[in-house]
Amino acid sequence: MNAAVETLIPSEEEIVARAEALIPWLRERADACEKARMVSPETIQKFQEAGFFKILQPKRWGGYEMHPNVLNKVLMELARGCPSSAWNVMVLGVHPFEVGLLPSQCGDELWGEDNSRLVSSSYAPFGTVTRVEGGYVLNGEWLTSSGCDHAAGGAFLGGRVANAAGEIEFRSFWVQRADFEIIDDWFVVGLAGTGSKKLAVKEVFVPEYRSHVIGAYDDDSHGHVNNLYKMPFFYVFYAAVSSVIIGMARGMVDLYIDHMVPRQNINQAVGAAVQDPFIKAKLGEAYAKILASTSRVLQNTEEAWSYASKGKLVPLDIRIRHFATNQFTGGECFDAGHMIFKKTSTRGVWLNCPLQRQLRDLLVGANHITQNQDNIGDLLGGHLLGNPLPKVNPFGVKA
Repeated sequence: MNAAVETLIPSEEEIVARAEALIPWLRERADACEKARMVSPETIQKFQEAGFFKILQPKRWGGYEMHPNVLNKVLMELARGCPSSAWNVMVLGVHPFEVGLLPSQCGDELWGEDNSRLVSSSYAPFGTVTRVEGGYVLNGEWLTSSGCDHAAGGAFLGGRVANAAGEIEFRSFWVQRADFEIIDDWFVVGLAGTGSKKLAVKEVFVPEYRSHVIGAYDDDSHGHVNNLYKMPFFYVFYAAVSSVIIGMARGMVDLYIDHMVPRQNINQAVGAAVQDPFIKAKLGEAYAKILASTSRVLQNTEEAWSYASKGKLVPLDIRIRHFATNQFTGGECFDAGHMIFKKTSTRGVWLNCPLQRQLRDLLVGANHITQNQDNIGDLLGGHLLGNPLPKVNPFGVKA
């Protein structure tokens, strides 16, 4: 495929409105999604039809190649209805960006006959990678591959391997769907509907062109790409995770309001719950925390885009600030969600109360490695104090 596929690209407002319109439909199915421990094919088809997986896909293969904040805003809406479904859109929807960083041969192989094929991932280096002539051989098991049941296009797997100079690199490898087995081991306390199952790989050869140093960000790694793909991949991915978590917290607010409006207090002078000063105060404080996280993620992405959209690399100091501050989203949003959940008293703990499911999903989302505020806080604080970056860092530089 040499010419770009002609595609009618919706506006940002239109595609975000599509996500918002799906909230009630997703909320009705959230319990069934959790029980099934995977997102239904019907839901994935709805997302395909809405164009959510095309947002970051290169135009060359029929994608929209849009501003990363379009995906972030879509995720913030979808997670209000069903966090697990939104998580699948995040994971499956961010990998078209990664394909855009690889040689065009990869995109031709993936989307040459069907440009709707999806790719899942498992980046943590659980398995082993051996460098061989012309590429790499992968073996082992990779955990937590969200949405893998829907990923006909295979998966990106992470691994550490020595380069020609003997330096250890963290690389991503695109593995075809026929080359791994899905093992259903996803029994968890929250985000159960993501279907984040284990992938088993045995003696699979991955050619060199299907791999890249995943955290690299310099002229060597990004000199051949333009506009959207000048954005650091890890930043785009981490911001998308933060956006899903923001949507989960916004969903907590929605459900809290639905819960409180008809409620009457039986042991206080104030009869209507909506007049209780503590119920109002906790909602106001929680909403402020969520709004602050929302503004930060969107503003950070906008600032990074101001460079990438002009074909420039995002400067290191800005990358550090963006990458680090977004990782506080999980902790802040969980705090907000837990704060209002406590005001639901006994009613909130029943399994048929959607608030407790939303909070459990929020708990697990905040536990994701992209939300590691402790380690990143230390790294950011050290940088602000003039400490050199450690040799291994997430900012795409060799320190």
